[in-house]
Amino acid sequence: MQMIYNSPLFCVVEFSGASPEDGRALRGFEIVDKSMRREIFLHGADADRFRADVAQIIAQGEADIDEFDAFLDRYCGLMSQPVTLH
Repeated sequence: MQMIYNSPLFCVVEFSGASPEDGRALRGFEIVDKSMRREIFLHGADADRFRADVAQIIAQGEADIDEFDAFLDRYCGLMSQPVTLH
């Protein structure tokens, strides 16, 4: 688990590892909207698409926080999991 982005509005954490059952690679991204206190976990093809979109943003030059937050805001409509603290 590694935090790859943190702003006043969003936090993105990348998860990677192996499945304890069969050793297959597991990867995904958790995107948290701090103001809505909601999150989404992207894995599989969705995680691959997210990674490619982020790589494209980075390749276009320096994106500022507002631009990257606007990109992450596109995922807010999909966030249904409430953030809870343990």
